[in-house]
Amino acid sequence: MRLKVKLLKWHAGVPVAMLHHEIAGELGVHIRDRISIKTSSREILTVVDTIGTLVGKNEIAVSSELKKRLKLRDGQKVDVNITEPPKSLIFIKKKLNNKTLSEKEIKEIIKDIVNNAISESEIAMFVSAMHKYGMTIKEIIYLTKAILETGNRLHLRNKFVVDKHSIGGVAGNRTTPIVVSICAAAGLTMPKTSSRAITSAAGTADVIEAIAKVDFSAKDLEKIVKKIGACMVWGGGLGMVPADSKIIKVEKLLKIDPKSQLLASIMSKKLAVGSKYILIDIPYGKSAKVGKKRALELKKDFAKLGRYFHRKLKVVLTDGRQPIGNGVGPILELIDVINILNPQKQGPKDLEEKSIFLSGEILEMTGKAKKGKGGELAREILNSGKAFEKFKQIIKIQKGNINFEKIKLAKYKKCVHAKKSGKISEINNKKINSLARIAGCPVDKTAGLYLHYHVNDKLKKGDKVLTIYSESRARLNQAVAFYQREKPIKIK
Repeated sequence: MRLKVKLLKWHAGVPVAMLHHEIAGELGVHIRDRISIKTSSREILTVVDTIGTLVGKNEIAVSSELKKRLKLRDGQKVDVNITEPPKSLIFIKKKLNNKTLSEKEIKEIIKDIVNNAISESEIAMFVSAMHKYGMTIKEIIYLTKAILETGNRLHLRNKFVVDKHSIGGVAGNRTTPIVVSICAAAGLTMPKTSSRAITSAAGTADVIEAIAKVDFSAKDLEKIVKKIGACMVWGGGLGMVPADSKIIKVEKLLKIDPKSQLLASIMSKKLAVGSKYILIDIPYGKSAKVGKKRALELKKDFAKLGRYFHRKLKVVLTDGRQPIGNGVGPILELIDVINILNPQKQGPKDLEEKSIFLSGEILEMTGKAKKGKGGELAREILNSGKAFEKFKQIIKIQKGNINFEKIKLAKYKKCVHAKKSGKISEINNKKINSLARIAGCPVDKTAGLYLHYHVNDKLKKGDKVLTIYSESRARLNQAVAFYQREKPIKIK
């Protein structure tokens, strides 16, 4: 059926269309059914809603996401037809029944995710199946390949293309901007693509976005990296691993991060940017994303993936029992990063030492430093100011503001004081991340927390334990209530 496109100021988050209910009846389409929308050069599958007003009988209303994907114009004629349920739903149900999937079946699922042939609720079924039953290493390899093959890739000829990734789960822990700056200053090529936060207060993309652009095309990204040797961008806008971006969006809603998807997500991103040397940081601990047993399992799985894809890959297990750094939230973490990179400032020592350690590992992996001397070289580059100059270059080329003195925090704040003297015995990562998100992170870049003490630090009654920042008084009050109820910081 030929219909006219009607553009509405409508952001659905996913490609969605609306039809007049009479036209839907003629097509045999029900609410949440799939239709295909075809132009002379493009076609997309999407779910449909029906409505009695706003849309004429000869029209189809499209969300802004559909407009962008199909490059539609108001009044443009398109072909609209009902489609059969995709085969991939059979394979998703197979996984829900704890069956092993073949390479062909996983490819079909990922292809349909990219093509918008299955809905978010159906993607959620796939994510839930991976979370409940896991995947074999073969399935994870198939998943990695499928995610990789359905997207774009960077083409960098430098033999020293490196990458570093943390599996997350630790509040703060903003090592990436420091590591990228040190390694790029040492002459390594580091095209760092990052996800936005799933369950934490901020991801690297959220932090850098507070002062610079992070959404680039693959072509523009290649130019940036070839010019200055590094970048720190959001991977979701590059079209490199579009299936991964859609799956991560659903994971955020479900607040789960299946091991198989975590492995495939990280590896596909590293392969897409052409990384030859990969360092994986797995923080573990009581309130981290994983305990030591699962950390060791992940280490083995990453090693298998590294061997299969012929990459020099190293996994380090680090202490994730408490937050790292003082700031939690985009701007607060950025301040920690700048204070460490700038030789004239003083940043949190735990974050500085971890960043130097990780940078040293990469410098040794690539032969830029002799074994056992990587940390020494990393510290030298950091203290000399070369890493800070590289960081400023990255921010500038990403159209950012490098007037760091004008960085501001949220308008409302509340200091939490110690009710007794003693020693910090525990800071729960999960509760701290939840507290920061209640305060407004990562959407409100200026929101977050400042930790005045860490585990084993002594303090006196009345000392500041934590400062909460929020752009909303209501959110601030909710955060304070959460802190008092959940007690993420324990003093003995």
